[in-house]
Amino acid sequence: MILAVTGGKGGVGKSTVSVELGAALDATVVDADVGMADLPIDPGPDLHDVLAGRAEPIEAVREGGPVRLLPCGRSLAGARAADVTALAETLRDVEAAYGDVVVDCPAGMRADAGVPLAVADACVVVASPQSYALADAVRARELARELDAGLVAVVINRVVENPPTDAFEDVLGAPAVTLPADPRLGRTLESFRPAVRSAPSTRAARAVSAVADAVRDIKRV
Repeated sequence: MILAVTGGKGGVGKSTVSVELGAALDATVVDADVGMADLPIDPGPDLHDVLAGRAEPIEAVREGGPVRLLPCGRSLAGARAADVTALAETLRDVEAAYGDVVVDCPAGMRADAGVPLAVADACVVVASPQSYALADAVRARELARELDAGLVAVVINRVVENPPTDAFEDVLGAPAVTLPADPRLGRTLESFRPAVRSAPSTRAARAVSAVADAVRDIKRV
């Protein structure tokens, strides 16, 4: 299965949710934000190289860490050289080699956000806990609907007080799962130690696991 993690705007925590879900599902995480990558990178081929035809997808996958990762480069030159239309084939190649793939999608409604959604079997929408974020989530949901990426769940991230969960569920037509504002989640990208592995009994980890279970249910259908 290819699962797209998307959202209507940047800064809502898509990358964190992608890594956490990758760990919970034992999936390969692909940083598909060609222009503004967030996930860790080390020396070696990356998604920019793959999309420019300089490397094969499997060459660029990092194994051995807590989560398998195909990172994306950070350079403007790399982004310009990348052929985003090759992303769909890249994701299918990674799926064929490793199984489940979680795609950290670009934010918003840019054209490159549509490519992973078009190839994905399902998606998760990540949103801020404020009521005004519902409009952004709806736009992300509509793009996913147009591209036949079924919505598994809405993840309301960095929750401190009671979020408008019912409104998200009613409007988007999918379960809403809340992720608390847990500092361990805030360190997921920096340390690359997913809370679902390092602190599985926490509320945050249990919430991620609930989304992962919903994804598994979709696979069984």
